[in-house]
Amino acid sequence: MTTTDHRSRFRHLERLRVRWAEVDMQQIVFNGHYLTYFDTAVGGYWRALALPYQATMHTLGGDLFVRKATLEYESSARYDDTLDIGVRCARIGNSSMVFECAVLRGDERLVGGELVYVFADAEARGARPVPQDLRAVLEDFEAGKPMVEVRVAGWAELGEAARPIRTQVFVEEQRIPAALEWDEADATCTHAVAFNRFGVPLATGRLLEHVPGVAKIGRMAVLPAMRGTGVGRQVLQSLMDTARARGDREVLLHAQLSAERFYRQQGFQQRGPVFDEAGIPHVEMVRGL
Repeated sequence: MTTTDHRSRFRHLERLRVRWAEVDMQQIVFNGHYLTYFDTAVGGYWRALALPYQATMHTLGGDLFVRKATLEYESSARYDDTLDIGVRCARIGNSSMVFECAVLRGDERLVGGELVYVFADAEARGARPVPQDLRAVLEDFEAGKPMVEVRVAGWAELGEAARPIRTQVFVEEQRIPAALEWDEADATCTHAVAFNRFGVPLATGRLLEHVPGVAKIGRMAVLPAMRGTGVGRQVLQSLMDTARARGDREVLLHAQLSAERFYRQQGFQQRGPVFDEAGIPHVEMVRGL
């Protein structure tokens, strides 16, 4: 197998950087830490599936337990190396799932491995068949199919899905008073909500007319477990596509300073000074359509 093949085998790659505490007296990564790397990457794999792990397992009425873990050492990682940890679901049995893993430094495979999980009752821990819905998501992900669907509609259609996300993010996490979060504009805005393959809402945003020809995007919120997965970008893109389709020439938004970098990556530019909104520093950002 060529070095390129090592990387191309994996749809999901989790980037990690070797920390000082992970290096042993031989100045290389202690062998046991590679299992931690694999477990960390498996967590990222579930995010790539758009399936918050604990909530998903609760819905399925079970959990995953490691039955077997094997490692094959080929070379060593060292302090400060940047590594990509590949994970792929290689096989699904009746109650078991086999994941192939690899530690890659560039195109070089340092460590290969295999994790065998058994789907089981969370309390009794007796093996149960892998749920068909979960099986389908795993197979479709490995086949390159999308894991998220963004729906665009009015509050009547999407309010029930959007409300819990905004409540968790803005009211509970950011402590914005509920009286400031909910307004009459919701009823007339266009809303976007991202759903995973189980129909669970993950992220939301809304679109309204600022002035003729200029759209305003607001109430962008992503559940904590899904941040950094690209689901927020998909919601933002859907709203911009909607604005473009109705003839708007520009879109603006009020970005929290903590999210400024995200919006810059999507082509937005700052306009004007920092200002306070609901007790949080914001900046106005704009981009053409």
